[in-house]
Amino acid sequence: MPRRVAVKLAIPIPFARLSGCCLGAVALLAGCAAPLPVELDRSVPAHWRQQTTAAGRQPAPDLRNWWQAWDDAQLNALVEEALSQNLDVAQAQLRLRQQRLLAGTADSPYLPAVTAGARTLQDISATDSYFHASIDVSWDLGLFGASQAAQRSANAGLLDAQAQLHAARVALVADVVHRYLDIRLAQRQRALYAQMGTLDADALRLLQVRRTQRLGSSQAVQEQQLQSGRTAGQLAEVVAAQARAAHGLAALLGRTSPDAAWLAADAGAALPALPSQALRAVPADMLRTRPDIQSAEAAVERAAAEAGIAHSALYPRLTLTGSILFSYNLTQNYRTTSDYMPLFGPQIDIPLFDWGRRRAQADSGDLGLQAAIKGYRQSVLNGIADVESSLAAMAAQQERQRQLEQTGSVLQQRARAQSVRQKLGLDSPLSALAEQRALLQTQSDMATAQAAQSLAYVSLYKALGGAPLDPLLHAANDAAPQEPRP
Repeated sequence: MPRRVAVKLAIPIPFARLSGCCLGAVALLAGCAAPLPVELDRSVPAHWRQQTTAAGRQPAPDLRNWWQAWDDAQLNALVEEALSQNLDVAQAQLRLRQQRLLAGTADSPYLPAVTAGARTLQDISATDSYFHASIDVSWDLGLFGASQAAQRSANAGLLDAQAQLHAARVALVADVVHRYLDIRLAQRQRALYAQMGTLDADALRLLQVRRTQRLGSSQAVQEQQLQSGRTAGQLAEVVAAQARAAHGLAALLGRTSPDAAWLAADAGAALPALPSQALRAVPADMLRTRPDIQSAEAAVERAAAEAGIAHSALYPRLTLTGSILFSYNLTQNYRTTSDYMPLFGPQIDIPLFDWGRRRAQADSGDLGLQAAIKGYRQSVLNGIADVESSLAAMAAQQERQRQLEQTGSVLQQRARAQSVRQKLGLDSPLSALAEQRALLQTQSDMATAQAAQSLAYVSLYKALGGAPLDPLLHAANDAAPQEPRP
């Protein structure tokens, strides 16, 4: 079985020289602690390949309060309520407090430990009984980077807890805005589909009249009935989507049930207008605000700490020990004079027979650190890809909305012309209903495109890690450097 050879030297030393010996030993071996250096590839493109247009007067929203660019008081209130009431955020806050407590005691294994004890025992001949009282001191110096690696591991856990808290807030803000947009879109769509249903009912009635007068066919009536059924089905899907969004929003806010207004129809509902402005955030901002990049950096620090601990295990372990013993002979009722002298000396554990295993653990730690460094770089690349994809989606939906607006303009002209022809008796009311329905369908498509563009806007700032800092993170954020660490 692999074993370590332990050598303990304990010699009597006057107490006046004890602290001098300790300080001398620490000063002699302090240079042996060398944390493993880590170099991360933080390079990002100078500019986004996709750019938003700067056409509006409103200032570009910052990453901390980006949703406020919509200037929607109801949305602002919902986000604030969610940030204060959401249970996922509350869990992340508790985990951060927990990690801070653990990080504050990371160096405790390498601090002097003092123990005291008392017991009675009998000598080998069973003739005398003794009372022993002792004070023992043990101090593992944590040399060769062991204590620094332990603190580094604790700091990595703290960094990861901070990243998880920020990730919870980023996801929460994005989800609240998403659900709110879904509700407003559903309310808008319900109004449009209700109007379509009215037009379909009017068209069906006219077609039935035409069939009765033998001016139309039964097939036309059946096709209109199918159209009415499709419209009713689409309306039912919109109502279901609204209910899902409303209940989802209630859960995000920590409520047991949604607000009644979120489930009601609202003919006057309008989607918030997408801010028309350029994205001022540079790609390097992601290194400070995107939670998964922060978590990847924490993983690198944790891997470096594990590698440091494995490397420190290759060297001897030095522990300073000392004891003071008081011995009293209970049988003969006198104090002994041979064992009450203070003892102090180093204890050295030298790895010999398990060297191969420890060397393998050190090499494994180095490989784990390299893997974590590559994982960090992949997180940066994933962040760049997410932002670029969101910008591309915004541009595509903007173009789609522009095309739908042109189509709607044409349909409005045709509807006006149809109305004139109908007044002059040159066309039937049935044709006018078809034109009106086509215009309503285009308006529905435009609302969907506008919502999709807004959701791409939400995805963009979620990809950038946009959310207000938690009060627990303010101190750490103020102490952090303004530029990415080298």
